[in-house]
Amino acid sequence: MTVLRLLLTLITVLALAVVLAIYTLGPAALENAQNRVAGDKGETPSTDAMTLHQSLDIADLHADTLLWYRSMLERSERGQVDVPRMLDGNMAIQMLTVVTKSPSGQNYHSNSADASDNITLLALIQRWPLSTRNSLFERAMYQADRLHAFAAESDSLAVVTSSEELKQVLKSREDGSELIAGLLGTEGSHALDGDLDNIKRLYNAGFRMMSLQHFFDNKLGGSLHGESNAGLTDFGREAVRLIDSMGIMIDVSHSSPQVVDDVLNLIDSPLIVSHTGFKGHCDRKRNIGDDLMMRIAERGGLIGVGFWSEAVCGTDVTAIADAIAYGVETFGVEAVALGSDWDGAVTTPLAANDLAYLTSALLKRGLSENDIRAVMGGNTIRYFLEHLPATD
Repeated sequence: MTVLRLLLTLITVLALAVVLAIYTLGPAALENAQNRVAGDKGETPSTDAMTLHQSLDIADLHADTLLWYRSMLERSERGQVDVPRMLDGNMAIQMLTVVTKSPSGQNYHSNSADASDNITLLALIQRWPLSTRNSLFERAMYQADRLHAFAAESDSLAVVTSSEELKQVLKSREDGSELIAGLLGTEGSHALDGDLDNIKRLYNAGFRMMSLQHFFDNKLGGSLHGESNAGLTDFGREAVRLIDSMGIMIDVSHSSPQVVDDVLNLIDSPLIVSHTGFKGHCDRKRNIGDDLMMRIAERGGLIGVGFWSEAVCGTDVTAIADAIAYGVETFGVEAVALGSDWDGAVTTPLAANDLAYLTSALLKRGLSENDIRAVMGGNTIRYFLEHLPATD
């Protein structure tokens, strides 16, 4: 019996050690494997490039930083975004999107909505609340709560939900304050958990942009990476009308071409494609066709150029600059913005503190200073000021 007890004790201790290691080391190991900074940033920016860069108001349309187990307020060697690195990069605005479901075996070609979910395991390892175990809506709310908590602890981060609040942040920056506006968006409207009433609840929690799909078909319609290639469902049409009527900006990143077409035909509001590349520049499954992009641009929409290889067909900053230049030349400078997809389980050549290298690359690519000012943030600021609610 003594030997048996010793054996059981040893097994228990080993099991506890494994569990402790998973909870202690697991989150860092998972993120280090997913959100990497690698690739050629280019030459050190010149004095002229740095002078221009420091005069910009820089905005990015897509980062999944709230998904990961680390503080946005502390400088980290993990991932691609935190407040100290955003300040180093002279950022003014970051749209922070919440990921609530990601299918096992995720790929750009075809994913089943019934596949096991990676976020369930990630949430367990990162010790998310029990309420998030079986509710995608609660996962969205948990990540929103994290942003609000970060902002409450920081003098450098403000959650923005209206154009008036954005104007206040921009005025503070003009007056010399180091302040960043954080906005909330969803990565797919499966975060609604099939309940239209959750649109109002998300709005009240501060969400001002909602994408419709992610990597799988959902109750609203087909994904660019799903199995059906379907358009909007009846539920999807109801959801889009309600989202639009509430003044929430609609993001069609990851939506099937038929969904994008259906949305363009259903509502008059200009759309966002928050993180993407251009099919005519980078012919990959990740990017919808230029014909749909042209319709989005002509409507006054906004297209955020991603920083990862599947979006821009390259692993260096030149590939990003080339994609931006293609967008400007093809769809007009007013339609093009930044949509990094930082901390979205992608490898990028730039982290938030490296943005001066992109300014430099755009100058070398031949874009004018006015075009660079527009693409790096001016277009996004204009769009937000026009389409955010005036006040809460």
